[in-house]
Amino acid sequence: MMLSTLLADQNWLDALFSAEPKVAEILSRSPEGQRQHGYFHTLREIFQQPQTWTSTAQQMIACDQVLRESLHGIRTLVLTGSGSSEFAGDCVSLVLQRELDVGAKVMGGGTLLTYGTDALPADRPALVVSLSRSGDSPETVGAISRCLRDDSSIHHLVLTCNREGRVTEAFRSNSAVRVIVLDEATNDRSLVMTSSFSNLVLAARSLGLFGNRDRYGSICEKLSSIACAVLRTYVGSLGSVARSGFRRTVYLGSGLNLGAARESALKMLEMTAGSVATLRDSFLGFRHGPMSFAHPDTAIVCFLSSDPLLRAYECDLLQELNDKNLGLLKVLVGEEVPKELARPEDLIVECPGLKEVGDDQSPVIHVLVGQLLAFFRCLEEGLHPDSPSEDGVINRVVQRFKVHLPAESERKPSLRKGTTGD
Repeated sequence: MMLSTLLADQNWLDALFSAEPKVAEILSRSPEGQRQHGYFHTLREIFQQPQTWTSTAQQMIACDQVLRESLHGIRTLVLTGSGSSEFAGDCVSLVLQRELDVGAKVMGGGTLLTYGTDALPADRPALVVSLSRSGDSPETVGAISRCLRDDSSIHHLVLTCNREGRVTEAFRSNSAVRVIVLDEATNDRSLVMTSSFSNLVLAARSLGLFGNRDRYGSICEKLSSIACAVLRTYVGSLGSVARSGFRRTVYLGSGLNLGAARESALKMLEMTAGSVATLRDSFLGFRHGPMSFAHPDTAIVCFLSSDPLLRAYECDLLQELNDKNLGLLKVLVGEEVPKELARPEDLIVECPGLKEVGDDQSPVIHVLVGQLLAFFRCLEEGLHPDSPSEDGVINRVVQRFKVHLPAESERKPSLRKGTTGD
C-alpha cells in the first residue's frame, strides 16, 4: 500500500487524526515538509512494501530458469550478506533447506571474506547466494572474489537492489556468477534498509519455489494484503507505543521469525543512533539469562508463531513475563493472539491471514511492525529517519576498507566432499 493511497482515504485519515493526531500530522505533511523533517524516503519505503512485494514476485518468476540453473546439482546452500542483508538470510534459511533438501547455512559476509571456503560446509557443489542492497559493500565483492579463486566447485548468485553496484560490474563476464537486480524502487535511499530488506527476503524465498510459480506468486499476494491491513490498522497505535518512554527493546521470535527479531532490533538501534538499547532472542533462549534485560523501561516485542507447538512455548513465556511483571509493555504480533496474555498497557497487532501463509513466510510481516516502531521512535528521539546517524558513525553503504587476501602460499589444500562434481 502506497502512502498516497492511505492519505487519499479521508475516513481513515479523519479517524487517525481523532485517535493519534501526532501520527496523522507526521503522515500528512507535504513532501517538502517531510524532507525538512528528514523522513521523506523512509516513510515511503516502508509504505511501498506491499506493492513492491508483488512486483518482486513477478520478477523472480520471470527468472525461473536462472534459479533452476543456479540450483542444479548443489549439495550446499549458503546465504551471505552483511548487517540487514545477513538477517534476510536468517528469514529464509530453514525453509530453503527443507524445500531444496540440501544443507543451508547463513554466514556473515565478513566471515566469508576473512575465512574463505574454510568457513563453508564441506559438501560440494555449493551455491553461495549473496544478498546486498547496494552491491557496493567491500565484503560482498571481496568474499566472492576469494571463493572464485579458491574453489571452482562453488557457484554464486547475487540478489541486489542496485543495478550500478560494484558487484554487478565486477563479475559481469564470469560464468560462475549470476546476478539478479531487483526493481530500482527497492533500492532504498534512506540510511536504513526497509523495503530493500523485505524484497531481498522474498527474492531469496523464491529459491525454494522456483518450480512452483503459482504458489510463490500467491504467497506474495497474500503477504501484500496482510501488510496493507497492518498499515491501515496499526500505524497509529504503533506510533503511540513509540511515545511510551521505553529506553530498551527486546525482540523475540522462533525459527525464521528469529531473523525478523534480529532485523527489527537492528532497525531500532540504527534509527535511534544507539540511544535505545536492543536485544533479540528466541522465546526459549530468553529464559537463560537474557530475561534480566527486561527492566521497567523495556518494550518487549513478541513475534508469535502460527505453529501450535511453538505457540505453546511462546505463550508460556508470555505468561511468565506477566507473572514476574517484567517490562514496560508488550507488543504481541500474530494471528489469534490470546487476549488473556495481554496486560492493559500491551498492544496486540492482529494479522488475519498469517496462519494461512504460515511461519515460512511471516518474517516480512513481523519486520514491518519492527520498522514502524523504529521509525516513530526515531522521530521521538528528535532524529531524522532518512539519516539518523547525525555524527556519521554509520552510513548507507559501509565505507570502503582495504581487503586482505591470503597469499597463494597460505592456501590450504581442499579436503571438501564432492569437489570433483559428484
